[in-house]
Amino acid sequence: MSSARDALLRKFAADLGLDPGEEIVAIPQYEPAVEHEGQLFVSGQIPRRRGPEVAVVGRVGAEVDLDGGRGAARLCVVRALMAARQQAGTLDRVRRVLRMNVYVRAAPDFAALSEVADAASEIVHAVFKPDGSHTRTTVGVFQLPKNAAVELDLLLALGAPDLSYSTF
Repeated sequence: MSSARDALLRKFAADLGLDPGEEIVAIPQYEPAVEHEGQLFVSGQIPRRRGPEVAVVGRVGAEVDLDGGRGAARLCVVRALMAARQQAGTLDRVRRVLRMNVYVRAAPDFAALSEVADAASEIVHAVFKPDGSHTRTTVGVFQLPKNAAVELDLLLALGAPDLSYSTF
């Protein structure tokens, strides 16, 4: 069964050129998302569309303009939400987005870090409205994996799984 949140995530994914059914995978040493005691920790996501290629590389404020950085942040947050849905079964289990960390590979004089992260926050707010508010930290960094322009991770509070559809 699909929820309104899951449907909205599929729409955002399709609009960004992502396959909404794509499985988010990680190398064997870590997981894309881990659930522990009612919290879901989503590993950092970089702006990939399909496969291993990174869609937005370079320094925001140098090789990548502000709009490109914002696009990278959108890709990252949608991939993070896809990983969350994959682990939780549905975004309806998310009771609250607790924290978002956004890392921007920025040129030395680029100061619009919050504006880059705002693009990701806008999607989180849209998916989880009216309760889409969250805490956030945005940091400018020298380097990110695969020369990605942005990396983003999430911490979510989860409710119990809905087992009403169970065939026990």
